[in-house]
Amino acid sequence: MRALVVAVAVAAASLGAPGCAGPRVAPVDTTLARGLDLDGTLALYTALLRDHVHDGLVDYPALAHDPRLPRVLAGLAAVDPDALDRRAAMAFWIDVYNAWMLEVVARNWPVRRVTDLHTGGRVVGYLLRRTVWDHDFVRVGGRRLTLSTVEHRILRARFRDPRVHFALVCAARSCPPLRASAYTPDSLDAQLDDQARRFLRDPRRNRFDLGTRTASISKIFGWFGGDFGGDDAARLRRLARWLPDPVAADIRAHAERWRIRHLPYDWTVNAATAAP
Repeated sequence: MRALVVAVAVAAASLGAPGCAGPRVAPVDTTLARGLDLDGTLALYTALLRDHVHDGLVDYPALAHDPRLPRVLAGLAAVDPDALDRRAAMAFWIDVYNAWMLEVVARNWPVRRVTDLHTGGRVVGYLLRRTVWDHDFVRVGGRRLTLSTVEHRILRARFRDPRVHFALVCAARSCPPLRASAYTPDSLDAQLDDQARRFLRDPRRNRFDLGTRTASISKIFGWFGGDFGGDDAARLRRLARWLPDPVAADIRAHAERWRIRHLPYDWTVNAATAAP
């Protein structure tokens, strides 16, 4: 049965289903990185974000025409990540992921849902493993990478800090809110903790009902639950660090009595103005 479904998916892609060629991105012009070191690139990136990101939402049409975005991508591409210390490397890879996610949405605008960027659309893209995260358009240090590699093989595998899930923004409404500043080595811990608090205390994304001891939380904690703990109680105790009292206190004392449910994930693009 699965073979039949895959065959149908391949046929749909070959017949011109939406997004068959994969998402468009602009080629990296390495000459744009001249005169930019990593600090300069991050300063430029922060200025870009502050102009186009407000309350976690992005002005994609304006971003698509801003000449600073290709300069930021060129500056990040010119970095040798192996020369960075651990904290600088973690901040760098978060910035790489988020910057390229901005690029792919802006370059393909108008986009209503992130899943519209998958090769052949949502179903075909997942079946063929050709989602927007599976295309190797990311450029770093002379290498071609996928967003999936950046997230899973680099950030999750090497750094093993679950707070990364509060920082990576795949451009969906249910993702954590995009910061209007780059992640930097000196501020990384504070930035990640702030992202955790903002995400977990946003009732559109996570809700904690003390009366019924029900945690209605993001599907992120279902997909990547193992990054936060070995079972539901351990995961809730990890999250309690960023929750307000008295919810945090009750979870620390009675995590086993809490029930978890995962909220539906909204893949609508995190745009300030909806795509036409």
